[in-house]
Amino acid sequence: MGECFETAYEELPQEIAIFPLPGVILLPRAQLPLNIFERRYLALADFALSSSRLIGMVQPKGENIEGEVYATGCAGRICSFAETDDGRYLVTLKGVSRFKVAEELPLSNGGFRRVRADWEPYKADFEEAEMTDLCRDTMMGTLRQYLDKMNMFCDKWETIRSIECEKLVSTLAVVCPFEPKEKQALLEAPDLRARARLLQALLENATRDETGTACH
Repeated sequence: MGECFETAYEELPQEIAIFPLPGVILLPRAQLPLNIFERRYLALADFALSSSRLIGMVQPKGENIEGEVYATGCAGRICSFAETDDGRYLVTLKGVSRFKVAEELPLSNGGFRRVRADWEPYKADFEEAEMTDLCRDTMMGTLRQYLDKMNMFCDKWETIRSIECEKLVSTLAVVCPFEPKEKQALLEAPDLRARARLLQALLENATRDETGTACH
């Protein structure tokens, strides 16, 4: 598959298959790679490809992926797909819109979970947000400290600095290994400004040593 076509608000389905993963979120216009190998999730991907091409990413409230999920998830459209020689699917999702889980439906014939989605609370997700320079100034310095603390090397600072604010904040929210509850808070932030402030706070907290002093 090549270009990922956009999904309009009016095209969103009433029902969506969900992929529960702890510590994994998706945000509108962000990208999420998935390595799918379990039979029911292979069936989920097949279903998505044959219908809306949307998969709802949600977090379970505990470690048990069969248990209750958080009420807010985010749907992503399959924008790239490949099948490996050993039968796995390598999929990339592009975030479309968050949704509320209005009702969980019976399991599909393929064994994956489905929900009735309420998209209305997040209709604004279809509008790209503007942001101040918070993610250019304060956040960049904190991000350097965070990567040092996590023993992660980056030689693309100029590239990172040139990324538009929404993409930077959403990408960091998706890829940084925060706790599931922290990830969920980032997902449920009402707007980009609130998400950026929360992300900044999480990065700062992660760079503090055991005495509560920021690492430099």
